[in-house]
Amino acid sequence: MFRFGTRNIASAISGSAACQRRALNVHEYSSKQLLKEQGASVEFGVMCESIEAVKAACAQIKTDKKVVKSQILAGGRGKGTFTDGYQGGVKVTSSTEEAVEVASKMLNNTLVTKQTGPQGIKVTKLFVTEAVKGITKELYVALVLDRAAYKPCFIVSTEGGMAIEEVAIEKPECIKKMHVDLNKGFDKAAAQKLATDLGLTEKTAQSLSTQMEAIYRLAKTKDATMVEINPLVVLEDESTMCIDAKLNFDDNAQFRRKDIWKHEDINQKDPKEIAAAKWDLQYIALDGEVGCMVNGAGLAMSTMDIISLYGAKPANFLDAGGSAQEDQIVAAFEIIASDKNVKVLLVNIFGGIVKCDMIANGIVAAVKKLSAKGGFNLPLVVRLSGTNEEAGKKILAESGLTITSCANLDEAGRVAADLAKKSA
Repeated sequence: MFRFGTRNIASAISGSAACQRRALNVHEYSSKQLLKEQGASVEFGVMCESIEAVKAACAQIKTDKKVVKSQILAGGRGKGTFTDGYQGGVKVTSSTEEAVEVASKMLNNTLVTKQTGPQGIKVTKLFVTEAVKGITKELYVALVLDRAAYKPCFIVSTEGGMAIEEVAIEKPECIKKMHVDLNKGFDKAAAQKLATDLGLTEKTAQSLSTQMEAIYRLAKTKDATMVEINPLVVLEDESTMCIDAKLNFDDNAQFRRKDIWKHEDINQKDPKEIAAAKWDLQYIALDGEVGCMVNGAGLAMSTMDIISLYGAKPANFLDAGGSAQEDQIVAAFEIIASDKNVKVLLVNIFGGIVKCDMIANGIVAAVKKLSAKGGFNLPLVVRLSGTNEEAGKKILAESGLTITSCANLDEAGRVAADLAKKSA
C-alpha cells in the first residue's frame, strides 16, 4: 500500500527540492522485470556480468542492432565518461561483434556521470537489449506521491527524454497530471482523456492507459514510492513501450517485500551506509569534513546548515533516532571515523526520550574503544541539551577525554567549523 510519510516525495508536483532519504533503488533491468510482471510492455533484454554472458544475450536478441547499457544506480549514464576516457555508458551497436567490443570497454570500468560524483561507480553489470524500431514519439510518465493531496499522482509529458524539471520550467503546457483516488482505484477513462488532451491518438491513448494501470498496480502492490518511465515511447503501430525505468521503494516495507529486496545491489551502496542500516541509524555520506551525529532528522538538518553557515561542510547526515542506545552510539562513531575526509566530529543531542547521560556514556565508550584500536584521533565537539543534561556533561568532564563542550547549537557549529578549517 501507498504511504505518505516524510520520506515520500512530491517534488515533481510542488517544485520543491526532494530531501535526502533512504529508499531502495533498483537497476533498470530489475525495473523492467517488475514492470513486465504487472503487464507493462518493455523491450527484451538480458542482464550480463561477463563477456560470455553478453555473447549469449546477443544470440537471444532478434534485432541486428543491440543496445548495451551500463547498470549503475545513477542517472546520466548515456552522457557519462569512464575514467579511462571512454565516452558513454549506453551504446547502440550494429552487430554482436560491436556489442561485445563495447561491453568489454564498459564492464568492470568506472563510469562518472553528473550524479555519481567525480569518483564514479564501477560497472559490474550490463543490460543488453534489443533495439526498439519504429519510435515516433517519446513521452515522460511518472507516478509519485502527492503529500498535499494525499493521493498518488501521475505526471505525463509529451517531452520524453528530457529532465522533467526542465520541462516544467520551459514548457509547462506539455505536462498533465492525474491523481488517483485510493478508494476508487485506477480510472482508465481518466487516463485515456489525459492522453488525448496531450494530442495522442485514440489507439495510443488506450495503450498508454494500459501502461499507466500496470505502473499503478506495481506501485500499490509492491510499496513503490516512485515509478519513473523516461522515455515511454510511441511506436509506428500506435502502441507504447517502456524503454527506460527508475523505481524507488519504501525502505519501511522491507520486512514484507522480500521479493523486491532480492533486487537490491549492495555492491553499489556506500559501505558506511550498509553498516549504519545494520544498527538502524539513518546515515547518508556527504563530501564534507565535519562528521555529525545528531538525534532527530530536523535537528540533523539544522546542524548541517550551521556548519555550512560557518564555512565548513558536513561529511554526513546521521540521525541516531529517538531511542538510540549506547551500542548504537559506538557504532555511529566507528562509521563516522572510518571516513577519511572527516577532520572533526560534532555531536548535537537534544535529550528527550534519549537521555543526555546515556549519550555521554556512549560517547566515552566509543572514544575509548576506537582509541584502543588506534582509530580515533579526531577533535570532538559536543552539545548536550535536555533530559539529564547536567549528568551527561559531568560524565564527559570526568572522562579524562579531550572534548570541547558547547552551550548551544550556534556555538557548536562555529567551533566545529573552525576546527575543521584548521585541520585542512
